[in-house]
Amino acid sequence: MIKNTVFFDHDGGVDDLLSLLLLLSTPETELAGVVVTPADCYPGYAADASRKLMDLMGETNATVAISTVRGVNTFPEVWRAQPYIVNALPELLAIEKPTTPLSNREGVDFVVATLSQITKPVTYLMTGPCTTLVEALRKQPEIRKKIKEIVWMAGAIHVAGNVRTYTHNGSAEWNVYWDAPSTHRLLNQKLPITLVPLDITNHVPVGIPFLKRLAHQSQYDVSRLASVCWAITINSIPGYDYLYHMWDVLATTFAIQRSLFSTQTMHVDVFTQPPNEGETVESPETGGLVTVVTKVSLEAFYDYLLTQLQRNFTKEIK
Repeated sequence: MIKNTVFFDHDGGVDDLLSLLLLLSTPETELAGVVVTPADCYPGYAADASRKLMDLMGETNATVAISTVRGVNTFPEVWRAQPYIVNALPELLAIEKPTTPLSNREGVDFVVATLSQITKPVTYLMTGPCTTLVEALRKQPEIRKKIKEIVWMAGAIHVAGNVRTYTHNGSAEWNVYWDAPSTHRLLNQKLPITLVPLDITNHVPVGIPFLKRLAHQSQYDVSRLASVCWAITINSIPGYDYLYHMWDVLATTFAIQRSLFSTQTMHVDVFTQPPNEGETVESPETGGLVTVVTKVSLEAFYDYLLTQLQRNFTKEIK
């Protein structure tokens, strides 16, 4: 079996951790490493949850690291607490000391070291802000040769954003808004970047019909844990504002099963100053050329996801 090697850069939300669970449930995927960017999480809790999920799924090769980069705009604290809640679930509480290693390298250094040493190019999957990767590229530009493609859940190009603050006009998506200057630098690196923006994720909600289907396969360990994780999200975002969507899980699925998707290339730029800081726009004159996911076969996606989650843990919970 020829495996797709993925380096996973996430920021610890429930959908980030579910994305990790999906990667670990896909036999065709080889995990090269995991770095936690401290954006939509308290990073220690996110790293603990990541290591415990890797333990449960029998991942023996990859290491987790914590980045210390800082963004410009802070995620809401109630969202950042989500990995603490995931760590309180019985399956994770039962693991006193995870065996998956926590690197003693700072996250940027870990990215540089891992990509420098790897023997084949990787898919660099990001479900949080891009700051860790941008700093790694600044520190060691040669690692760009080890990146086959960057798949990033980010942006709102032709739709409204999901940032709701008193000082913002609502045009930005959070992963970009956290550090718009780094986004601008990444878009101009001339790297192979695929964006999975709100334009497509808005069409893929985590709805009750999907959760019911997932509940009907709760005899599988992974399906049961995923059900509980998604249930946590029900009150994390007010329903009158917008629903929880398959933001990160959709991007992760694209990274491992892109036959379900359609894409197009376009030039994308980002504003770095208020009141529309972080707004991503199509801009043939100034933008960097990227690939953008534009369509997904919706029912095929849900079917694929449900099938991948029909797994049991490798580690026995005592």
